Amino acid sequence: MLKLFLLFTLLPLIELWVLIELGRWIGTWPTIFLVASTGFAGVLLAKSQGLFVLRKMWADLEQGIIPGDKIFDGVCILLGGALLLTPGLLTDLSGFCLLIPFTRRRIKSTLRRYLQRKLDSGSLNTWRRW
Repeated sequence: MLKLFLLFTLLPLIELWVLIELGRWIGTWPTIFLVASTGFAGVLLAKSQGLFVLRKMWADLEQGIIPGDKIFDGVCILLGGALLLTPGLLTDLSGFCLLIPFTRRRIKSTLRRYLQRKLDSGSLNTWRRW
């Protein structure tokens, strides 16, 4: 519960503070332009990376290979695109990190290690609706 509170309350407040300070430093219109341009660039990057991963998934399926790693890529790209559509510089930075292949590989590696530790300790909770 505390994590969700921090995610949905503290993060937007920090984003707002960063935008206000940046606006004071470089001006209102350059700040608006920066936020809009990172969102636009993020949409283009998410689209190109998403299509790239989708093509690789189809190629694997045609060869009879289950595309497990590509599914992880797809989730990262989807989350990165959503973060880039959210106004704010911290979320934009996080979104770009999930979209750029080099940083995405590092994030996926860290996430895999985290999930493996959770599985090994038996502390990973899942919910099923069916």
